[in-house]
Amino acid sequence: MTAEELNSLWQSMALLLRSHPWHGISIGEDAPQNVYTYIETVPSDTVKYEIDKKSGFLKVDRPQKYSSICPTLYGFIPQTYCAQITADLFRERTGRPTVTGDEDPVDICVLTEKVISHGDIIVRAIPIGGFRMIDQGKADDKIIAVMQGDALYSQWTNIEDCPRAFIDRLKHYF
Repeated sequence: MTAEELNSLWQSMALLLRSHPWHGISIGEDAPQNVYTYIETVPSDTVKYEIDKKSGFLKVDRPQKYSSICPTLYGFIPQTYCAQITADLFRERTGRPTVTGDEDPVDICVLTEKVISHGDIIVRAIPIGGFRMIDQGKADDKIIAVMQGDALYSQWTNIEDCPRAFIDRLKHYF
């Protein structure tokens, strides 16, 4: 089988089979300036969805607590892994010697003015900053990004461009 025939076969198979969102989707050729993101949860969701690591399908993680909903699209950056390197950086920056990585893909919040009605989608995003976070002794940082081409938020190129009230809202959610 020639390389061209093999490539055609794989393209045909891709139409029949679904790629695993964590491992089967590219991070993008322009990473880290512009990344593909897999969106699990949107602002209108009253439950938190999370990728099932084994199957690649969305599963209900838990109902959202109280009236708190994530004010952004929320998901992860494919082909990333929060483990030893992330934990080392976290310990270095915070002086907390027992922190480990959460062994999940890197979380991302994507700002957009558009109403996106459901998760389980891929969005191009431009990272502008992030939050250093810890959850049950594990590094659980959140990248903050804007959706590529968004008419309102694409003018923000650094997290410092965001209004303080918006940053406070995000911090409150987490």
